[in-house]
Amino acid sequence: MHAVPDERASHWRQFFEANMASWADHRMLETHMTTFTRRCLLSTAALALSVTGVAAWAQTAWPTKPVKILVPFAPGGTTDILARAIAPDLSKAFGQQFVVENKGGAGGNLGTEIVAKSAGDGYTLLMGTVGTHGINKALYPKLPYDPFKDFAPITLVAGVPNVMVVNVDKAVANKINNVNDFIKYAKANPGKLNMASSGNGTSIHLAGVLFKSKTGIFMAHIPYRGSGPALLDLAAGNMDVMFDNLPSAMQLIKGGKIKALAVTSSQRSAALPDVPTVEEAAGIKGFEASSWFGLLAPAGTPPDVVSRIQQEVAKSLATPAMKERLATLGAIPSGNTPAQFAALIESEHKKWADVVKASGAKVD
Repeated sequence: MHAVPDERASHWRQFFEANMASWADHRMLETHMTTFTRRCLLSTAALALSVTGVAAWAQTAWPTKPVKILVPFAPGGTTDILARAIAPDLSKAFGQQFVVENKGGAGGNLGTEIVAKSAGDGYTLLMGTVGTHGINKALYPKLPYDPFKDFAPITLVAGVPNVMVVNVDKAVANKINNVNDFIKYAKANPGKLNMASSGNGTSIHLAGVLFKSKTGIFMAHIPYRGSGPALLDLAAGNMDVMFDNLPSAMQLIKGGKIKALAVTSSQRSAALPDVPTVEEAAGIKGFEASSWFGLLAPAGTPPDVVSRIQQEVAKSLATPAMKERLATLGAIPSGNTPAQFAALIESEHKKWADVVKASGAKVD
């Protein structure tokens, strides 16, 4: 009677013993699979956090040290004035000092070349001009940098008209009260007048070249290492005329040290509403020679860094205080996008290449 249970027990014992190994393997496999799955999930999560962390780091790691804004002209010119105007706001926005450094010479080519050959890490920027990036490629046979390939445009900071200014005492002595008086005197005294500029190839130089070619007069060109020293010599009576950027000339004009005869833009400047354009004053149809200034970085600078700088410059230029400050200097703020600035540089190069060719301008 008790044999059946023993037989059943023996049967189930044999069944368990026979299948125990496979069940153990199955449970082990299941355990391994569960562990593997967990590890995969943990690895995926860790990777996601790592990628997110890298992305966040990429956005916040720059800048970790001061940033240099190189001005390729001497202190005191419009390039210098505009760089120093935006630097404090950039320092405040990024928590690192944006330091302006002047390196003048060769019509802006010396300082521009330095930035062109700098690392594209966001720590060296250039305050470029219509001269360095719109004119010089057409004027210099062997430019030491490529204004297109060697730079990443960030934003146009401001556009300004140039202004034809003369030494006050010389103007009185030679009875020069307006542009026509100047042209008349120059034609009656060939070779007697000299023309100062901030350097070969600058818009200040080319505005004078364009004026000479349109009026048929001659003026000896004397290039300086920036507007600052050129203006000082003009005010001191060592120079006769200059077609300077309005912001850098404004203080001396207001102080009565130099006299403004005309602005070279197509319209009058709100900063000097009583001063006519060259076209108005001398009847030179279509005369226009304005300047612009903008921030650029070396080629290869991360787009994220370029975009962040552009956004902060645009914010700075949009503040009422900055607008008022630039308006008193005769500058028109911009803050456009990198793509828009790049398009401007290309169009300006084409425009000034035609001017250089038509005027026969050469490096002195």
